[in-house]
Amino acid sequence: MAKYEQKTKETNNSVIEFIEAVDSPKKREDAYKLLKIFEDASGFQPKMWGSSIIGFGSYHYKYETGHEGDAPLVGFSPRKAKISLYFATGDPERDETLERFGKHTKGKACVYINKLADIDEEVLKELIQQSIKFLQNLYPSQ
Repeated sequence: MAKYEQKTKETNNSVIEFIEAVDSPKKREDAYKLLKIFEDASGFQPKMWGSSIIGFGSYHYKYETGHEGDAPLVGFSPRKAKISLYFATGDPERDETLERFGKHTKGKACVYINKLADIDEEVLKELIQQSIKFLQNLYPSQ
């Protein structure tokens, strides 16, 4: 059986160049604001993961199936349709915190927003810190 190859890996690509290439001026402006919020709240420097995710920190996961890899602790991506915010999957506190977040939709790991003005930035900071704490407890550094 072929070994799984992780698609989204940390790269040396420029975060600023990526943000500058965002088509929408408003989304670009929000991306710069999110960059500052995530950096301040996480305490980590931004890194590109794959071609379109700005991640902060990283952790190494290993599942019972033997599948393992690395992922950012938190991150975001200013996509064409919506801005994707990446948090820990399985965090039992996330849904409760999201009740105070503002206008959003959610998936398993992502929370989607149209624009930064739709959400409470203080709650975003809480979500970032909560997600990092959850993942660091689940996957302690080695």
